[in-house]
Amino acid sequence: MDNALVLGRLFGIQFRLHYTWFIIFVLITVSLSWQLFPYNYPDWPWWLYWVTGIVTSLLFFTSVVAHELSHSLVGRANSIPVKSITLFIFGGVAEMSGEATKPNAELKMATAGPVCSLVIAGLSALLWFSTRSIIEPLAAMFRWLAYTNLMLAAFNLIPGFPLDGGRVFRSLLWRFTGNYMPSTRIATRLGRGIGYLFILGGIAIMFILRDWLSGAWFVFIGWFLENAASSSYHQAKWRDALHGFIASQVMTSDYPAVPANITINQLVQGYIFTSGRDYFLVTDEGKLMGILPLNSIKAVSQRDWPVTQVKEVMTPVDKIKVAYPDQDALSIMEQMDENNIDQMPVASEGRVMGLITRDNLIRFLRIRSELGL
Repeated sequence: MDNALVLGRLFGIQFRLHYTWFIIFVLITVSLSWQLFPYNYPDWPWWLYWVTGIVTSLLFFTSVVAHELSHSLVGRANSIPVKSITLFIFGGVAEMSGEATKPNAELKMATAGPVCSLVIAGLSALLWFSTRSIIEPLAAMFRWLAYTNLMLAAFNLIPGFPLDGGRVFRSLLWRFTGNYMPSTRIATRLGRGIGYLFILGGIAIMFILRDWLSGAWFVFIGWFLENAASSSYHQAKWRDALHGFIASQVMTSDYPAVPANITINQLVQGYIFTSGRDYFLVTDEGKLMGILPLNSIKAVSQRDWPVTQVKEVMTPVDKIKVAYPDQDALSIMEQMDENNIDQMPVASEGRVMGLITRDNLIRFLRIRSELGL
């Protein structure tokens, strides 16, 4: 997800905060502090409503992180690489740069999140029961957290792909039929159907019950589910289409290469202005030395361009991801996703054979689709 603030890493997984998270955080805090708590506990001082509301909201999003982290850790234990976890307006999403290769692995990963939410709901209910006659604000907070985490688990178990319930449904279909893509197609259709039901339900709420806010929220959720289902299916279809192909079949031999001993000034005048490329492979008589993106050039002062050689500012070959000609194309795409890179050189015995870019892969898949292959 773009427009996200990186918070740090936990268990090697990057945590990010999308700007839409602030919207839902404020909405939940205001709803708790201005409506729910004052209605149920009219004797509290005004500041206590807001302190309890803010703490409750933060704990709720902590439980969302725990939900997504459980997916990620179980996925990683089943050889599914996890890139990041992002909090946004609908809660959280774990971004994985690969898919499960076995139905049992997906079943475990999909159920981990709802089970975590149910455990948190149970612990919150226990804490509410323990504090209800002792510390009223704590009891109110844990009561809401118990109910909300229970609803979070229930919502995620709706059998609409790519929700957890949809992934459970796909894993069961996959297990019984042995066919990944047909199972994905059926789960996607169900997910899109549920999205449309949410949209229709939201419209009905707006025009029949005259509850415009709740209705709009249902429509928004339905639109999100339908789009997420369609996007997930296209990604799965693209991944499936890459099966059986290797790097030498999807790479391009039209790659921008420059000698290692030219200066940045020569590079800019002789290569960048004429080609319009924003990255270059650095070679020495065909041997791959490294890669030079445009931002590395920008980091050098222009007055030093005539005396600074390309090899001084390039990223050396031992610090970049390099594919080999017989490498599976799908694994290359997963590596690019996991490392957030847009291109990978293909080399054999240190010599450049070609280049794979995201644009090449997308073009390759699009042409095959248009040809009906």
